[in-house]
Amino acid sequence: MLCVQLGLAVSVGLVDRLGTDGTAWLRLAWAGLLLAVLVRPRLRGFTRRGLLTCVLLGVVTAALTFLFMAAVARIPLGTASALEFLGPLGVAVARGRGPARLWAGVAAVGVLLLTEPWRGAVDPAGVGFALAAAVCWAGYIVLTQKVGDEATGLRGLAVSMPVAGLTATAFVALTDAPAVLEALDPQLLLVGLGLAVLLPVVPFSLEMLALRRLTAAAFGTLMALEPAIALLVGLVALRQVPGWSAVVGIAFVVAAGIGAERTGARVAAGPPGSGAGGRPVQSASV
Repeated sequence: MLCVQLGLAVSVGLVDRLGTDGTAWLRLAWAGLLLAVLVRPRLRGFTRRGLLTCVLLGVVTAALTFLFMAAVARIPLGTASALEFLGPLGVAVARGRGPARLWAGVAAVGVLLLTEPWRGAVDPAGVGFALAAAVCWAGYIVLTQKVGDEATGLRGLAVSMPVAGLTATAFVALTDAPAVLEALDPQLLLVGLGLAVLLPVVPFSLEMLALRRLTAAAFGTLMALEPAIALLVGLVALRQVPGWSAVVGIAFVVAAGIGAERTGARVAAGPPGSGAGGRPVQSASV
């Protein structure tokens, strides 16, 4: 989580030079190349369904990255992360029973405190991008669960990330290629390489490894702390000082995430010996 938020903070610093789309593309292109070279997955080891799921996961990962970068360019990092967390919270609430659904109301209070619509102080476009990223994050979680059931180790990630890189390249080529190419120089390429290691290569790989040792509920409970980490990183790295309303709002979102995950465990989705080994699988974050 710390790698994710530090990577996002550094990404914000590159937006002035590459724009939001160029910054997202640089991260994804390097990440896809690194994982493809380091892991070198054999496509023959995938079923047709598993390979298609990896491809869909890559497309969703690219969309999630572009949307969240557009959000943090307009609103504070802590606010954007808390709004984005509504995606995994929604998944937890949808699959839960009884009390789990009540946590949606707690999260709604947190969102209202974060955005303060009665003041009109938060950029509505930024809020919209963050909420769209939340939808993508929900899809990312569902698809990651399925990929984890199909592929062992980092093989699924080594397929989905190159797809994300290609998707990002195609998007930038159609929208902002001249400006991005003009801004690129050897220094930015090296910064992009380091940034790709920080986010997404290291955190996504650590998630895969952690999920082999933690239950979905324990992992989700830990991930609910991410909006609070985002607020702290935004304060220290970006000098984004939150008001009391934002602090309380993030506390509500974190509490809702913890409560929903504790009452919404996943049923094992594969027989023993399948990709995930019957273990609960869940993932999170850009």
